[in-house]
Amino acid sequence: MRQLTNVELNKLEFLTSKQVEVALIEPTATGLKKSIMDATSIVRDFFEREGIHNYLTQLQGPENKVLIRTKIVTGSEIIRTLTSLYRPNTKKGDPRIWISGVNKICQPNDIIAVAYFSGVLWTFNLSRLDLRSLSAQETPFARFINNYEAKENEIANELLEKIKQIANKGFIPSPYQGDTSIGRLLETELGIPINSSKDPDYKGIEIKSTRAERQNRKNLFAQVPDWDISVLKSSRDILDKYGYYDDNEIKRLYCTVSATRFNTQTLRLKVKKDDGLLMEYSSRDGDVACWRSSVLEKRLLTKHRETFWVDAISKIEDGVEYFKFIKIEHTKDPLASQLGVLLDQGKITLDHLIKQKGNSVVEKGPIFKLNQRSLSLLFPPSEIYTL
Repeated sequence: MRQLTNVELNKLEFLTSKQVEVALIEPTATGLKKSIMDATSIVRDFFEREGIHNYLTQLQGPENKVLIRTKIVTGSEIIRTLTSLYRPNTKKGDPRIWISGVNKICQPNDIIAVAYFSGVLWTFNLSRLDLRSLSAQETPFARFINNYEAKENEIANELLEKIKQIANKGFIPSPYQGDTSIGRLLETELGIPINSSKDPDYKGIEIKSTRAERQNRKNLFAQVPDWDISVLKSSRDILDKYGYYDDNEIKRLYCTVSATRFNTQTLRLKVKKDDGLLMEYSSRDGDVACWRSSVLEKRLLTKHRETFWVDAISKIEDGVEYFKFIKIEHTKDPLASQLGVLLDQGKITLDHLIKQKGNSVVEKGPIFKLNQRSLSLLFPPSEIYTL
């Protein structure tokens, strides 16, 4: 897809401010003439993420075509139509999409935005429509924006009320111990099963709980290296080469790795922007491990599409730690393009948490962490709730 103009970017920023997630399509002259458009990876990921359609499981041929109800915004009016999702018998079944009637509202290389709400695809020409003006009038588009925004806020408001009720209990004794005890306590109070899932915690909202006095770094996500392109091929290999024995004669590698300096284990990060890679390397041995930037960006967007960062204060009585939840910072839609910059500047670091237990090696990371003061560099303006 071509680069967006400043005007188009401004319209996209408006949609983001209204919490409307869209997929962007650039119809070509040939596509408009032949009524065919490629379903790019951006489109396919959008359909899968929204639970609309999965091209990977779709069989080839017209008999397997999927039709989705669609509304095309023309201005103050809409066109009711259908969108076809299919894989042809030719060209290895490359995924296709066609919005019937879209050629009536666009020219070749216009940017078409597609959103999904209540079982309907909403389609509008990002290049030509004045979205801000339409949203300020009594139009179908304005009603769509208002309903979409209200729906997006519904779950957040529900979760906020639940945490407020928990906060009203005051100090709550935690049956758990260690750094994870605060998060596990809040999940238990919310009725969320404790598990190791990488998915967001509450109906698509990630919950991150921390002690208010510990505000140096925030956990973003855990992601192992892409072993297929790494010099070392497992966490065990990394532990064997850079681990150390603790006072209990347990071999472990617990350390922070940054792009700004080598740590005591000789490890450092390097962002290779032109290659789309994050490298971990050693001043002693050279390259160690590697992550694809696209994998890290997708992980960030999946984990933190919407997040409640919950702060609590604690006290200890008779050997038991008590927590009182006091504040929430509510963020949405991280700027994935900033990930590489913040890694390069040392604002995002990674923690290795590897240790040997008997004959097995346990890896709780690597955990990518964000400097607390850099939250506004990764996320658009947030909401603060005092509990």
